[in-house]
Amino acid sequence: MYKTLLCWRYLKTRYLAMACIISVMLGVATLIVVNSVMSGFSTKLREKLHKVISDIVIESGGMEGFDDPAEKMRLIREDPFLGPRIAGMTASMEVFAILQFYYPNGDRGTKTVRLIGIDETSRGEIGEFTEHLVLQERSARPSFDLPEDMRQRMEAQERLRIEKMAREDAALTDPSEPPPPMPPPRAVKLPSGAFVGNLIASFRRKADKKTNDGKDFIEHRFIHPGDEIFLMTMGGEKLGAVMDRFVVVDFFKSEMAEYDANCIFVPLQYLQKIRSMENRVTSIQIKLKDYRDAAEASEALRSLFPAPMMRVFTWEQKQGPLLEAINIEKGILNVLLFLIIAVAGFGILAIFSMIVTEKTRDIGILKALGAGNSGIMKIFLSYGLSLGIVGALFGTAMGITITVYLNEISDWLADRIGQRVFNPEIYYFDKIPTDMQTTTIAFVNVGAILIAVMFSILPAMRAARLHPVRALRYE
Repeated sequence: MYKTLLCWRYLKTRYLAMACIISVMLGVATLIVVNSVMSGFSTKLREKLHKVISDIVIESGGMEGFDDPAEKMRLIREDPFLGPRIAGMTASMEVFAILQFYYPNGDRGTKTVRLIGIDETSRGEIGEFTEHLVLQERSARPSFDLPEDMRQRMEAQERLRIEKMAREDAALTDPSEPPPPMPPPRAVKLPSGAFVGNLIASFRRKADKKTNDGKDFIEHRFIHPGDEIFLMTMGGEKLGAVMDRFVVVDFFKSEMAEYDANCIFVPLQYLQKIRSMENRVTSIQIKLKDYRDAAEASEALRSLFPAPMMRVFTWEQKQGPLLEAINIEKGILNVLLFLIIAVAGFGILAIFSMIVTEKTRDIGILKALGAGNSGIMKIFLSYGLSLGIVGALFGTAMGITITVYLNEISDWLADRIGQRVFNPEIYYFDKIPTDMQTTTIAFVNVGAILIAVMFSILPAMRAARLHPVRALRYE
């Protein structure tokens, strides 16, 4: 009983103990906030990556791709192990290309892009592709076809262009010579549609005041639906340059800058045709009914399509370096931030050492009255445990509160200092993502309490070894 009373008395009267409590509290709160933000970024990134990439990807070893994708998908569906586990499949062709477009003022823009040929119907079955389309969002049947009004306008422009070319040819004909044979009539050929990455066609600018939907930035688009773009890539057996024009019919907005700023989607068959690679693709993407079967399904696919001509990856393996980098950063930050709590531990060590020196007479009296070494030691260990628990509890409350209202705090700071703590133009998130995990909060609390107890062991052992006669010799 005396041990509990002494711990409570020291906790109330020792103002130096407040420094230890505040140090533990700040360390726990910082760890909770940082882990929640890092987990929020990681979770949001994983969600967005998984939506863009299918569960499993079968890739070719080079730009030439592999032939007969329909036959390969048939083999997968007829496999006794893989067939029942497949939810959807689609073939695609991905190559590098050079994009050329015109700004509204007439200036020409050029950019390297990733040109991806897809089957729009089956592509929607293996992920949330249609959720990322701006004009055809969540459409059951997204299409590269030009809308009727756009088609009529393009046909009118094509007829005018053909008439202009005919007049130019007639102007070059010498009237003294017999007229040349009539050329065959030129058919009106409309370009194919394309889905352009949102950051290729637009940029963000900070707004003077918040928009109607609560955002503090404005998106300016300089490529609009119906605009023509020109794409040049490599094709044919000798990899010669091929070029064609396309019409923008939609925008791809995944909020992943790597994709939104680099990807252009076009019809698979059209891309195969202009590259002279009919019935060839560079990848097959597979969606599983249960992602927990990904490891076994990948091994079965590797047996069915051996390397090096074809390679099999899960989406996590394909994005492994990026995901691993986030985990490493999170681990390093945890180690560094735990040093804050270690500083509180050294404070506990110093304060407890001072208390032992100051309370030598009291310890001698307690031992003279019958208190054992273990009892004295328990007083200091309980005191350290109490400091750790109180600091951890206050730190947890503070950390959770800051995490819950983190975006409001960020806006408040931005108003006060005139500079945004979190810039959506860089991260392309509207708000700071957070993800509080109970296991992480528990781990931080247990770690803080253990540090407080560990740093109180040495002073507790010193106090327990005091001899009552020597402690009272000079009193």
